[in-house]
Amino acid sequence: MIKVEKSNSVLGATISGFDLSKPFSKDEVSDFVQVLSENEVVFIKDQNISHEDHKRLATYFGSLQTHPAYPTVEDFPEITILENDRENPSKIEEWHTDMTFKASPPLGSILIGRIIPETGGDTLFSSLSAAFSDLDNDMQDQLQNLNAIHSFEHGFKESLAEEGGRERLAGALKENPPISHPMVKIHPVTNKKILYVNRLFTSHIENMDSTESNELLDFLFDHIQKDKFVCRFNWEPNSIAFWDNRSVLHKPVNDYWPQLRRMERITIEGN
Repeated sequence: MIKVEKSNSVLGATISGFDLSKPFSKDEVSDFVQVLSENEVVFIKDQNISHEDHKRLATYFGSLQTHPAYPTVEDFPEITILENDRENPSKIEEWHTDMTFKASPPLGSILIGRIIPETGGDTLFSSLSAAFSDLDNDMQDQLQNLNAIHSFEHGFKESLAEEGGRERLAGALKENPPISHPMVKIHPVTNKKILYVNRLFTSHIENMDSTESNELLDFLFDHIQKDKFVCRFNWEPNSIAFWDNRSVLHKPVNDYWPQLRRMERITIEGN
């Protein structure tokens, strides 16, 4: 039986009552999906799981993705390594929803903390459903008729600007041309409306003057990261965050440099 302790925010819950090193039953998977959809991000502590366990857990929820820009665990191409230290500071500073530069962005991600710095390195999560609900009716109506462009090139511009960056990421650029998404989506489980933009990957609004597009996006980017939509997770070794990428924005807090922080993430295909 999954035990759920909700956060004090509009999203987020700490869950317990199971061992992720053991297989799930169909009922447990169904319960997990419902708890995740309702809370948008769930946190699980003290799970010293293997790479095999991590992969098995993720496969309960769908097919697994790989990421074109990050290294992976040996023999586990689905497990992305997010490792930063003095020589390799984090380049991701913006609020974002993972891989919205794809036609079918991920359902969600399961991130485990393998090496956690003594201080700093939290992750912030924000509810895109609560952010949409908070807008006035006129703004909601306007956004439901608009599409926005999401771009790998826009999101990884810092990496592309590095020496040899375009050559290293040439394949990813070719495979991920800019893609259009509705600015408002419907969550397939909760039927809540989601404000679907993010500062990292959303470059502009389709069929809109660039000045007007920039002004509206800047307003929305500021809106979706307001404190009232946000919860903060303080990492411990072997703790896990599993977020619903269809309805959650997130941001790493890069205040731990030059300490080492190593995370491992599996991303689940969307549909």
